[in-house]
Amino acid sequence: MRHDGQSSASAFAFAFAFRERMDRLSSRGRVNVQRRFVRQAVETWLRDAIVTGRFPAGTHLSDRQLSESCAASRTIVREAVRTLEAEGLVVVRANYGPIVAGISRDEAIELYELRVTLEALAVEAFAVRANAEERTALRSAYQELTRLNPPDPIEMALRAKERFYAVLIDGCRNAHVSRTLRQLINRNAMLRATSLRLPGRLSTTVAELKLVVDAIDRHDAVAAGAACRAHVRSAADAALSVLPERE
Repeated sequence: MRHDGQSSASAFAFAFAFRERMDRLSSRGRVNVQRRFVRQAVETWLRDAIVTGRFPAGTHLSDRQLSESCAASRTIVREAVRTLEAEGLVVVRANYGPIVAGISRDEAIELYELRVTLEALAVEAFAVRANAEERTALRSAYQELTRLNPPDPIEMALRAKERFYAVLIDGCRNAHVSRTLRQLINRNAMLRATSLRLPGRLSTTVAELKLVVDAIDRHDAVAAGAACRAHVRSAADAALSVLPERE
């Protein structure tokens, strides 16, 4: 498993934040809170490393090395890896162990076919059901994207899109759509990171999402859904352009 300076720094920051948080906890319920917090933090750290390419497809996720990197127990690391396996980011290879999953061109096509339907459904529901606070939060997440420029780290764009989707999923008021779309977005994250690195893709994304957000502000579910479908299809074209053709 690769250990570059960026991943080491991320691990150090994670460990420092964890210890600082633990110092503020009371002794009552400390063990349970500590375990839950550190597991969620390891999941986030590992997910970020995978979707941003610090751990590329095929990387062996050794629980011993991960444990040393993020200052968490091997048991916690294994639990985090199992969560990411359920999200489709990790696969377990027989007689070898967990590795970072890749995405074939065929799977990418299937993911985008499902995403274009579910995401548009969520957007249409949000346009009708979201309250004023949620609409403001969505606009704020969008504006965060507009302030980014290509030289900015890809992680910043991914974080901004994650916040955008988090608001959208919560505000659509459909638990089944929310659950499925959240899992789909997690699986799609590696493709998102790849496509956002393409020249001009960030500015195109901003322009496409402006049409979505503007339609939502007008409570126009039909226009919001149409703009969303156009955005997802554009994102699919960008991602597929860097994946190898079927043999």
